[in-house]
Order: sequence, then C-alpha cells, then structure tokens
Amino acid sequence: METGYSDQAYRWNRDNYSSRRRFVDIWGFVLTLMFKLWRYNKSWSYPGGVTESKQVARRKSQAVWIRNTLLDLGPTFIKVGQLFSTRADIFPGEYVEELAKLQDKVPAFSYEQVEASIEQELGKKIPELFHSFEPIPLAAASLGQVHKAVLHTGESVVVKVQRPGLKKLFEIDLQILKGITRYFQNHPKWGRGRDWLGIYDECCRILWEEIDYLNEGRNADTFRRNFRGYEWVKVPRVYWRYASPKVLTLEYVPGIKISQYEALEAAGLDRKVLARQGAQAYLLQLLNNGFFHADPHPGNIAVSPTGDLIFYDFGMMGQIKSNVREGLMETLFGIAQKDGDRVVQSLIDLGAIAPTDDMGPVRRSVQYMLDNFMDQPFENQSVAAISDDLYELAYNQPFRFPATFTFVMRAFSTLEGVGKGLDPEFNFMEVAQPYAMQLITNMNGPDNNSFINELSRQAVQVSTTAFGLPRRLEDTLEKLERGDMRVRVRSIETERLLRRQSNIQLGTTYALIITGFTLSATILLVNSFVWLSVLAGLIAAALAVILIRLLSRLDRYDRMY
Repeated sequence: METGYSDQAYRWNRDNYSSRRRFVDIWGFVLTLMFKLWRYNKSWSYPGGVTESKQVARRKSQAVWIRNTLLDLGPTFIKVGQLFSTRADIFPGEYVEELAKLQDKVPAFSYEQVEASIEQELGKKIPELFHSFEPIPLAAASLGQVHKAVLHTGESVVVKVQRPGLKKLFEIDLQILKGITRYFQNHPKWGRGRDWLGIYDECCRILWEEIDYLNEGRNADTFRRNFRGYEWVKVPRVYWRYASPKVLTLEYVPGIKISQYEALEAAGLDRKVLARQGAQAYLLQLLNNGFFHADPHPGNIAVSPTGDLIFYDFGMMGQIKSNVREGLMETLFGIAQKDGDRVVQSLIDLGAIAPTDDMGPVRRSVQYMLDNFMDQPFENQSVAAISDDLYELAYNQPFRFPATFTFVMRAFSTLEGVGKGLDPEFNFMEVAQPYAMQLITNMNGPDNNSFINELSRQAVQVSTTAFGLPRRLEDTLEKLERGDMRVRVRSIETERLLRRQSNIQLGTTYALIITGFTLSATILLVNSFVWLSVLAGLIAAALAVILIRLLSRLDRYDRMY
C-alpha cells in the first residue's frame, strides 16, 4: 500500500488544535474532491479522447488520492473512510476497495504523554500500578497505542492508551463535517435520494463508541463468553481495575500473525486446519449469538504456539438481531426459488432497499442476477465475486445495504483471502455450506419437512394479509385525504388531444404575429422606410418557417396516433 503522505501529514497530531486550520484543511479536501468529480465527466480533460479504460484509471487514481488524504487528515477521517467503505450504494467500487485498505498506522506519541494519561485516568503513577512498563509501544494507531507491561502480581498485560486530545479533535472535526453534510444534503445532484444527515449521525455514534475503551472492554468480555466452549479460540481477559474510558488493560496473549505463513509453518502448525478454523470461528459468531467482530483483518487475528486462534481489538463489533435473521431466511428462500419479487420485498423489510415510486428497475436487476449468477453450485461460489456483483448492482441504485450486512460481506471476503493464503485449495463456501444447511433446518423445524413448512408459512402469510387488508385500505384512504399520497393517471388519448390543442393555439399566435409584421413591413415600405421594412419582413419570414415546422409536427403526431 502506498504511503503518499504529504507535508501536512500528522499536522493534527498536537495537543492544541486550530479550528481555523482544520476548517481550511477539511474544506480544501472537499472542494478539491468536488472539482475532481466535476472534471471526471468532461471529455476535454482526457488527452486523446475519453475511453472506458481512461475513466477506470482516473477513478483508481482518485481513490488512492482520497485514501492518502484521509490519512493526512487524521483519526476522524480515517475512521469515516473505513465506515464509508461499507457504502457501496453511494461510492464506486474503486473507492470502496481503496477505503477498505485504510490502516491507521501513524507515529506514536511520547512516553511522557502516556504517563500523564495513565495517571490522570487511573489516579496513580505507572510505578504504583505496574511492576514494569515498556516505554516503546508494541503498536501505534490513530486512536491510541499499546504498551507491554507486567503487573505487581506477575501477570503480563498490554495497556492500550488513547491518543491525547482525541476527544477535542473529534468535536472540532465533527462540527465541520456537520456543515459539509448539510451542504451535500441540500445539493441538487448529490443530495437527491441520499440521507447524508442519517449517515453523519451513524458515523458520530460509531466514532464515539470506538473511543470509549470501557465499551471495548465489555465487547471483549462478551466475545470471550460466547467462545468459552471452544478451546481453540482465545480472547484476552480484561483487567477492570486498570481500565477507564481512555485506558484499557488486557491480558498479554502473544501469537503469530495469521498472515505470516512462513512463521506458521516454522512453528509446525497445519495451515489447512487454521484456514478452516478461521472461517468456522466467524460463522459461529454469526449463527450462535449474532455478535461478531466487524474488523477481522489479519492484524487482529493471531495463532498461538499450540494452534489456537487469538482475536484482538474489539472496538468495532457488529450485531445481528433475531428479526434480521428471519428476514435473511426469507431472502434465502426467495433466492432458492429465483423469485425476484420475494427477494425485493424481503430486502425492503430488512432495510437493504429504500422503496421508491417505481420499483420495476430494481426488480428487473434482482431477477437478472438470480437468473444469471445463481446457477453455480453453492460450494463453487466465491465470496469476493458475490460481493463485487452485489456492490456493482447497488451503486447508484435504491439499494441501501446496512452497515452490518457490508461488515459481514467484507469480513467474509477478508477471511476467504486469508484462507487462500494459508491453503490455496481453501473454499469459504464449502466450509459455510453445512452451517447454512443447519440454519435452514433449524428454521424449518425438527421435522425437517421444508415443503410442508414453507406451505404452512405461505398459508399463514396469506391469512395475515387477508385480515390486514381492511386496515391497509383504511390507511391508504387516510393518506389520500391528508394529501400524503398522490395518484398519477395517464391517458394517451387525452394527452394527444391536449398536445394538439396547445399546438393549434401556438400556431394561431404565430399566424397573428406574422400578419402583424407583414402589415408593418408593407406600411414601412409604402412610406419609404426600406431597411425597417426589410427587417420586419425577415422577422415575418422567420416566424413563418417556425409556423410551417409546427404544422408539420402536428401532422406527424396525428399520423402516429
């Protein structure tokens, strides 16, 4: 990954931030981006003419520039970029791909700042809390950094310390971003069909949750409890006596990074087993509790010397509610039956599609996908290929994939890539197949009679619809009375007659004006005003040409209808 940092990189990394400087930096980025987007559609900006390959190359270069600029702008924009990488319905695939690469590795802050933060948060100096404390961090990121330490009880731990001044920087940046969001929401082009204010609120919520280390500690405890019956999964224990909103102390659980394939082989570990266990661990997260790691990149997964999987960093977690699982099953049944209408309705219920006045194009797109992309056996499908197809389908359409859905798809793609690195023959779908079958079986009930259950489910659905019909009719009439609903009726014959009447009236107006200019030209010529007479005659002739074209168009419309 390119670094591409400019001279202003890490200008935000200071105790006192300048609101005016941040305003200039942020709006400078936004205005430059708007200019690049405007220039993208201008054919003159492509030397030798515009081609598809040139447009793709420009999108890729713009995506790299956006990612590097977000790195320069600091923690707020790194996290916002990571969140935007889940919005394939808004941004082109090249942008989503680059934003997903955002890894916030930034210079560490000083040990003196670490000492001050720990003392302020925990109320004691480092020697009183720890037997030893390494001043050089194990890792540094935009939100904080991690130091290794030993408690007075002899237990090895890691201490995660938040970057000083982060809250103040967030407040400044989010206030500026709010103004930018309002501008885009009111923009005639980019604001149409987009809930930018809703996206802003979601980003704010996730950002404030991620810098609350107590929330991260609770997530780690929940994750560890969910895997307490699986000895091959390890989660660091939280030391709550040494925790605060800005400091988090965790058990030190060293391991080999799961993407360091040579080191794993040198340790005598079976890479094929690790590939399957990585996929199984994530499927268990989704199916057992619906509480899953939303950022399982290779840096957050390690392997112990005994072959156990170790998970780190629980700041960004996702949760799937029970009603969402039922909705996903409805989508799954629709896909199995290749029923586009059923899939679209289930996606609307899930909030994955925003309903519009005309859902025809969406239904046709979904049906096209079902007819052309779902013919391969389940185990032969690729998660990355499916994700690309879905994102391409969603871009600039009424699709609104929820962040949870995109986090899951991205995690699947990441794990599939890691699995293929561990084992070239690894197939994520092959591992997932028995879990999917188990889920379908559980939804169908103990008798495992899917046909009877589906028939009874549809019967219940029909009866529910029938009982709810009077109420729906009443709601529709109330909306009509309040003016919340408008009915559009189109009559081709009426439109033809109105168009003909309008053209006749326009023709009559032109004829009167032509008559007036012709009479004026005659009078001027009789009184020896030759040039004025010629001018009036030319105007009358021009209007006569327009009138003839209008009459010919009227005659053509009559023949068409």
